[in-house]
Amino acid sequence: MRISLREQVTAAIFAAIIAVLSQFTLTLPITVVPFTLQTFIIGLTVTILGTRAGTWAIAIYLLLGLIGMPVFAGGASGLQALLGPTGGFLLGFLFNGLATGWLLEKLGRNYPGAIIANLVGAAIVLLFGALWLQISTGISFSAALQSAVIPFLVPGVIKAVAAAIIGLLITKRLPEKFLTPAK
Repeated sequence: MRISLREQVTAAIFAAIIAVLSQFTLTLPITVVPFTLQTFIIGLTVTILGTRAGTWAIAIYLLLGLIGMPVFAGGASGLQALLGPTGGFLLGFLFNGLATGWLLEKLGRNYPGAIIANLVGAAIVLLFGALWLQISTGISFSAALQSAVIPFLVPGVIKAVAAAIIGLLITKRLPEKFLTPAK
């Protein structure tokens, strides 16, 4: 699979946007997992760019964090962020991108399809986050669900629906050549 220069540049721009919006965090006293705008911007990115460029943007974002750029929530970076209690959420972003993009292709770029795709993507992130929280901290899966999933269900649904709606609104206003890979 070859990615065009236009897609690479667009993905890099969206990776920067993901990094900026990841800094908007709210720490909740009931969990080690902060409330962020990461899941919103991940869904929005894939809804606008599609599977290939959207997932590439997420990969660039993760690579920037891995090499030490303070792009993760709260300015975190490095391997310790990926291996820490919230690292599963970061890894889940890649699978969110792949699943959301794939579902958008199968269900169509319409509101019901985009909402379903973004909800599934958000659920994948929560599942990865809970599983990794359990593994990295040694807590029970039930405790991981209570800490990493339950507090984020309603905000996750709101962010997923907003990403779908806003993403489609933006996509409808973009020139078609912006969304179509260059030959």
